[in-house]
Amino acid sequence: ALWGARASGGDIWVKKKGAGMEIIDAGEPHLAAITEIYNHSITHGSAVWHSVEADLESRRRWMEDRQQARFPVIVALDAEGRVAGYGSFGPWRSGDGYRDTVEHSVHVRADAQGRGVGRALLGELILRASEAGKHAMIAGIEAGNEISIQLHARLGFERVGYFPEVGTKFGRRLDLVFMQRPL
Repeated sequence: ALWGARASGGDIWVKKKGAGMEIIDAGEPHLAAITEIYNHSITHGSAVWHSVEADLESRRRWMEDRQQARFPVIVALDAEGRVAGYGSFGPWRSGDGYRDTVEHSVHVRADAQGRGVGRALLGELILRASEAGKHAMIAGIEAGNEISIQLHARLGFERVGYFPEVGTKFGRRLDLVFMQRPL
């Protein structure tokens, strides 16, 4: 089944349940898969700018901190009930003047990429942020990640900033693109 809502920037339609995928709030049973997906991003990609893998306890603290602050942590389950990806949003910056702006993160299991999992997770996060009364959502994307940049553009994000060589990973300098979407 498809569901959606109208928010500034257009309609968002995502698969919430059906067609072999379901999006739910994450819990303890999903923690190992979330950690595995996150660590794969650290060791094999440039989406996460860390060089040391996370352990299960650090990801547990991250999830608990998000949930206690009333920020969502969601997972997409595939037809077999396995975590195909996860996403969350949290504060963009620490000052209280930024309270209506959030920054999100979405990660998809390597063998589930290209199947609409990222779009479904991001669509769900947009809807939840809008329902929570947030005003804007920010994405920080490694500039060479054209697939992510295009996905964000299709979901109403506009490029608002470019920071050359602000990161380093795998022995090379990385550029950062900021995209923003009104909610």
